[in-house]
Amino acid sequence: MGREVVRALARDDGLRVVGAVDPHGLGADAGVLAGLDPLGVTVSGDLEEVLRETKPEVMVDFTSPTVVASNARTAIRAGVHPVIGTTGMSNEDLADLRRLCAETGVGGFVAPNFAVGAVLMMKFAEMAAKFMPAVEIIELHHDQKADAPSGTAIKTAEMISNARGEYRQPSVTKVLKLDGVRGGNYDGGIRIHSVRLPGLVAHQEVIFGGLGQTLSIRHDSISRESFMPGVLLAVRRVIGLREMVVGLENLIFE
Repeated sequence: MGREVVRALARDDGLRVVGAVDPHGLGADAGVLAGLDPLGVTVSGDLEEVLRETKPEVMVDFTSPTVVASNARTAIRAGVHPVIGTTGMSNEDLADLRRLCAETGVGGFVAPNFAVGAVLMMKFAEMAAKFMPAVEIIELHHDQKADAPSGTAIKTAEMISNARGEYRQPSVTKVLKLDGVRGGNYDGGIRIHSVRLPGLVAHQEVIFGGLGQTLSIRHDSISRESFMPGVLLAVRRVIGLREMVVGLENLIFE
């Protein structure tokens, strides 16, 4: 994702890459690592130093759940707007970042998924939730993804649950032998199933069931390029924010 972001930013005439941080590419040119001509940007391992020396307006973070909140705090305190695509951040960390943004007036942006089609999939699922009584979510990702279930699946379940209010779908299924075989149980009885396999990128299917019918809503990212229009939109818009905003739908459906 880091390489894909560098390629997208470098190809955009209105944006410029001024710094890059990655402990696995120290000393290399960020453009060369991304398969481009040299950008004159050397990859560093010290985020605080890069922010201090290059003074960027925006920091894009696709790292891991263990460091993303710390990275965002470092950026906000330096007056840099974070755009966060890393999933798996705790609710406590997100609440702390919201507080920090409010205190400093430095807006930030978090999205569980930057693909426009995925945002539409979640929105359609929210609409269907008012009319279909039962639903399960199956999310499929590459085997290197560090968290499960995905942020997209959790966000989808949250939107469905909110649309339903107090309704809880019933279940009579008895689980035998394998604990967890029915998947995680989100609020309202919504089951989330996670698949991790090589060859996948990012995929999700929301299956609704009703009397004599089913409705399937599916989105597939077959390339990481699918996330880049959303990333570029967030990079441009985050500069005008004064709070932490969560979800690409808040930029698309204004």
